[in-house]
Amino acid sequence: MDIKKLQKELEIDEGKVLKIYKDHLGYPTFGIGHLILKTDPEYGKPVGTPVSEERVTEAFNADIISVLNDCDTLYPDFDEKPEEVQLIIANMMFNMGLTRLSKFKNMKKAVDKKNWQLAADEMMDSRWYKQVTNRADRLVQRMRNVNDTMDKVAGYFDAFNEGMERGFE
Repeated sequence: MDIKKLQKELEIDEGKVLKIYKDHLGYPTFGIGHLILKTDPEYGKPVGTPVSEERVTEAFNADIISVLNDCDTLYPDFDEKPEEVQLIIANMMFNMGLTRLSKFKNMKKAVDKKNWQLAADEMMDSRWYKQVTNRADRLVQRMRNVNDTMDKVAGYFDAFNEGMERGFE
């Protein structure tokens, strides 16, 4: 998976704030959606406390590693899934965490069966969808388009292979 692409998507979805703020659920957060933990030096500091660009980058990079590990935990074959599906799942994992995304049992079954339409339906049938509707709508639409994306890629490979067989006449 293109990690830079994931990072760009998350920065767009999460925003980037160089101070402590409360997220939409009221939890202290900073940077690119980094939920402040007891182990963070920012823990217990008031809303509005500035956070350096370097600290935001450090926390974000650690969060990405954690998210990808959680994706591997939930989907042992995560790396074998289409890249678009990996990006969607990683985005959801970043937003919700392993505990909450693990509750999307029917979505997981649909993803495991490569039924992208049903997976999209299951994404919509959730409290998460109602909480982050704009983001969720984009991810649902992308999930619905996975077959189209894969068909286009397959078409490019077919055309390339045909060209190779004919010597690109």
